Amino acid sequence: MGVFENKFQDNVVVASLDKLLGWARSTSPWFFQFGLACCAIEMMATAASRHDLMRIGMIPRSSPRQADVMIVAGTVTMKMALRVKKLYEQMANPKYVISMGSCATSGGPYWQHGYHVLKGVDLVVPVMYMYLGVRPGPKH
Repeated sequence: MGVFENKFQDNVVVASLDKLLGWARSTSPWFFQFGLACCAIEMMATAASRHDLMRIGMIPRSSPRQADVMIVAGTVTMKMALRVKKLYEQMANPKYVISMGSCATSGGPYWQHGYHVLKGVDLVVPVMYMYLGVRPGPKH
């Protein structure tokens, strides 16, 4: 082989296209936020310049058709539950949901006082990760 022996050993990726795309998707999740309350403000702070999510590969999307992860932040009412489900159905597979804050996870302090508050977004869509807490900050 001579000249080409070990020439491209470190520069050639030998894998199927499916495995390569799977690796790329797993290392750079695209998310869109379904923000409803104060937790959504904290999520915006996380994406801002001080805690820049894009430097670790998380890219915000405005369309659910382009996103891998939906972050639900804030109190979900019965009326908004239909919209959450519709947005979830528009996402391509594989799709994941993160419930951010006590309001999205369990209804927060509002579930006792209102018939219209959903007792957790997991009643509408399958949730992969639930983060409890009132207004989790960017460091969390």
